Amino acid sequence: MKQKYVPLEKRSKKQQKEFHAMQRKDWGNLNPVTKKLPNAKAYNRKKAERWRIDNESRGSAFFIGKIA
Repeated sequence: MKQKYVPLEKRSKKQQKEFHAMQRKDWGNLNPVTKKLPNAKAYNRKKAERWRIDNESRGSAFFIGKIA
């Protein structure tokens, strides 16, 4: 026999929850969180530290001072 249609509002909370769970889709490997790029002009302490270490390891190309 065919089941009679019952509107969603008149169903029990449990049945409503099951219905809404079936309607939701899976995002799969996609992360729905919006990504925001960091401000390129803002001071970045990690980037500054990396820049300092890179310059020290290469050695100073210029020497400012008195040579005796």
